[in-house]
Amino acid sequence: MTKQLYLEDSYLKICTALVSAVQGTVITLDQTIFYPIGGGQACDTGTLLANGEVYKVISVQKVSGEIYHQVDREGLDIGDQVTCTLNWDRRHRLMRSHTAAHLLSGLLSKHLGAQITGNQLEPEKSRMDFSLETYSPEQFTIIFREANKLVKENVSVKVSLLTKEQALEDPTLFKLANKEYIAHLQDVRVVDIVGVDRQADGGTHVKSLGEVGLLVMGKIDNKGKNNRRIYFSVSP
Repeated sequence: MTKQLYLEDSYLKICTALVSAVQGTVITLDQTIFYPIGGGQACDTGTLLANGEVYKVISVQKVSGEIYHQVDREGLDIGDQVTCTLNWDRRHRLMRSHTAAHLLSGLLSKHLGAQITGNQLEPEKSRMDFSLETYSPEQFTIIFREANKLVKENVSVKVSLLTKEQALEDPTLFKLANKEYIAHLQDVRVVDIVGVDRQADGGTHVKSLGEVGLLVMGKIDNKGKNNRRIYFSVSP
């Protein structure tokens, strides 16, 4: 099972690892800093350096607890030591976007009682789907204004680990409308925007809202009777 270093330190940009399995251009490592696509967050990219050769990491996926790195060509062998290097600009922007999504979902829940039904977090533009029967554009303008006020206040973001039993004592930790995933959890990783929002989450995040930058509201779409979609981005 690959050790997930990004859960311990989202700011780790380089690490060494051993190749534990090879299937063509799909590589498994004993540990990794590369976040796999999941939870709405896009995967990391970067490079693996081994035996003087550089291999581009073009996609990362997690299947049944194992993490698979797709590289651009064959050549790696089991037992090779590799140096993993993140495309840090991409990762940091995804971290900013993910923390921004938590901030917005917390405010949507607080002010409108909305539950999140899905999201897609990309470096340049992100979207969030949520259940809400009625709304007005003015409500979202107010929510984004409050979000940017909290960004300027540079509120801290902390990560902790709870047992499943401890987490279930606080149902507000689970913001997704579909809660079937809870049954498969063991320990629960909690991302806490201090005093604003706490959510169970396995993604990468910044340490304080000041890193997020300005949140920019995009268009709002109706996706069904009670389903809405809002697009947003973070400043460069």
